Amino acid sequence: MGIHKDKTEMITSTENAEHYKWGENCDGWHLLKSDSLSVIEETMPPGTNEQLHYHHQAQQVFYILSGSAKFIVDGEEQFVEPGQSIHLARGTKHYIFNNGLQDLQFLVISEPKAHGDRVNL
Repeated sequence: MGIHKDKTEMITSTENAEHYKWGENCDGWHLLKSDSLSVIEETMPPGTNEQLHYHHQAQQVFYILSGSAKFIVDGEEQFVEPGQSIHLARGTKHYIFNNGLQDLQFLVISEPKAHGDRVNL
């Protein structure tokens, strides 16, 4: 007797996920893309950052895979290393910066999805 799998389930990686470019030559891959939950793997080259922004609805968790991330969260610096995460409640003004010498790789998990819910400052 086999295990029943939903036909929408699949193994996803940066090899087969929907890819997009953002910012200054940064990359993102949608590992899970639904209205209620988003999981994205992103890569930022050294010296890159995103724009200060917040989300009306989405809360987010950033989990660092490699490199070192500097976050500005409501005006305060936070440094997050590989194996660490940071939770940002909805409405939190933030941006991420790669001030290291190597690529910064991380997961960003948003509930609900953050695309379409972003307000740039």
